[in-house]
Amino acid sequence: MKRLVSITAMALGLASLAGCSGSNIDELQAWMNQQRAQVKPNVPPISEPKKFTPQAYTERAAMEPFNSLKLTQALRRESNVPSLSGLIAPELARRKEALEAYPLDAMAMVGSLARNGQPVALVTVDKLLYQVRVGNYLGQNYGRITRITETELTLREIVQDAAGEWIERPATLVLQERSKK
Repeated sequence: MKRLVSITAMALGLASLAGCSGSNIDELQAWMNQQRAQVKPNVPPISEPKKFTPQAYTERAAMEPFNSLKLTQALRRESNVPSLSGLIAPELARRKEALEAYPLDAMAMVGSLARNGQPVALVTVDKLLYQVRVGNYLGQNYGRITRITETELTLREIVQDAAGEWIERPATLVLQERSKK
């Protein structure tokens, strides 16, 4: 029985293959040849490249295009903000205070108190204790104390930006609590 089923399956397979041969393939091949003969490719010719003529650089004497001064001036024109550099500047003629010799990160606020109704902050630098009030100067960036609270000391520093103009920058010293050992 099994043999009969397999023989029948083979016979059907051969019969189907025989049906694919013959005139159908010849007709298809003739149609494709006819279509190829009718279609003509149309490719436009490529134009000839233009001749390159080098130009001499005549701007050697002019200002360099990436000069920082030129860039700064262009940024100022684009920002449309009037320059405040004449209004903000450090007081260079005054005598420097002792705490202006140290950077702010070398200082620590360790306490605050009130003297004659005015707040006073206690600041340590190099294991020395200093009393500072509103109006005193701190740090190396012309920092002037503007406010003292129980937990922090606020000051206004005057520094130069990338364009060389003086700008104000706020800074704070926060109360440092010692850990008991």
